[in-house]
Amino acid sequence: MRKTRALKKLTEVDSAELIAVLKSRFEKNMKRHEGISWDAVEKRLAADPAKLRSLGEMERTGGEPDVIGYDRASGEFVLCDCSAESPSGRRSVCYDREGLESRKEFKPGDSAVDMADEMGIELLTADEYRRLQELGRFDLKTSSWLSTPPAIRKLGGAIFGDRRYDTVFIYHNGAQSYYAARGFRGLLRV
Repeated sequence: MRKTRALKKLTEVDSAELIAVLKSRFEKNMKRHEGISWDAVEKRLAADPAKLRSLGEMERTGGEPDVIGYDRASGEFVLCDCSAESPSGRRSVCYDREGLESRKEFKPGDSAVDMADEMGIELLTADEYRRLQELGRFDLKTSSWLSTPPAIRKLGGAIFGDRRYDTVFIYHNGAQSYYAARGFRGLLRV
């Protein structure tokens, strides 16, 4: 049976500090979210403590989350891990629980899918990863697990992406594999 970790409950002070960090990052990276008002984002965050707590976990694990868009269909702001490399607190993990349990030895402590679920975030799809790469140059030395289509996962595989040679690559690996330089990026809709 898997042991789950409780997300850290944010105090008022924690929430205020996190919002200040997010606002500063938002203001320093306006090209990621042209036409989006910080006040509108902050209002939405203040109204949803669970989403703010998820952002706190993204920040705590090295993701440096930032607003990367607005979904007109749902009316939600889209935030994503924008750290230069795959978040340091989410590396050396298998793709999912099944992949982790299939390892006979040298099992890592967790899986990307389980950690994302606990944090209340989604793994990026290949398309979302490519769109993120249009906003900057990410994963030049690391790689990030991506949400894997069921047909690939059913056959034991999982996909990941990185940027090498100024090109974004999407690759495959066994879902049970893990590497010190592979983690995952998360997406949160608020």
